[in-house]
Amino acid sequence: MISEEIPSALEGERIDRVVAMLTSCTRAESADALQRGLVTIDSKAVTKPSHRVRLGNIVAISEDPHTEPPGPQGDSSVKFLVIHEDDDIIVIDKPAGLVVHPAAGNLDTTLVNGLLARFPELADVGEVHRPGIVHRLDRGTSGLMVVARTNDAYEELVAQLSSHEVDRRYEALVWGALATPGGTIDAPIGRSRRNPLLMTISQDGRFARTHYERVTVYDDPAPCSLVRCSLETGRTHQIRVHLRSIGHPVVGDDFYGGARPMIKVARPFLHARYLGFEHPTSGVHVEFESPLAADLAEILPTLRVAEAPPSSAQRR
Repeated sequence: MISEEIPSALEGERIDRVVAMLTSCTRAESADALQRGLVTIDSKAVTKPSHRVRLGNIVAISEDPHTEPPGPQGDSSVKFLVIHEDDDIIVIDKPAGLVVHPAAGNLDTTLVNGLLARFPELADVGEVHRPGIVHRLDRGTSGLMVVARTNDAYEELVAQLSSHEVDRRYEALVWGALATPGGTIDAPIGRSRRNPLLMTISQDGRFARTHYERVTVYDDPAPCSLVRCSLETGRTHQIRVHLRSIGHPVVGDDFYGGARPMIKVARPFLHARYLGFEHPTSGVHVEFESPLAADLAEILPTLRVAEAPPSSAQRR
């Protein structure tokens, strides 16, 4: 372990540069060490590379950043449903509450750990710390994901995602009566400067586009709407951020203003219900569907359907 007190000469310096200076590692290795939770300032873990140190801070680095950390290990206790598998791909129905891959704060018991227990060959596919993973779902989101089983399949699926050829459709319950039958939200998304755990609409963010369609409007116990969304891009928290940006946060989403007492749900009402793409080896179009997760499906019968959906001239 390395432990050093910050002198006046380094006051105000970025922590990633301080770590690089103290260990003679690259800035990339420094950023990786921060991401892995190896760095503390005054005994508190710091993961943000741009964090500025202050005079007298005690910076501790628990491992040599040059050391390549071991890849994730298999864990048969992690439960998930496989709805399709062949020599090239695995399609799963992810339960809510399961983190997709290891990261700071969630180093094990992730979907990747469960996948490796059942499909150990994935260890050599794609990126070391998220083998086989070509796209993700938020921890609180349930539904469909495709996982690559070979490196050829991985590269092909990543290419399809990059060119927006993968058809991903979601079902969400949002607050308020949607006044239009559908639309497109085209707004760049970036990390919030106020809270780095959150995403926000930002002119400096990355291009993001979500299409949505109103399915059902409810008026009791509170106005809300069931919507279907399809993604052209896959930014972090994209659907949740975009729907909030038009005044309709996802019910149950305590990160983005959707946790309200009128409808009780333990996580965001968001489910990945449909997935369509070209099979990476055969080129045949394949598609998969997942019924709404049980914890979400049981909420809908408790809501009263509005007699008529609002028009665009009516207020939300």
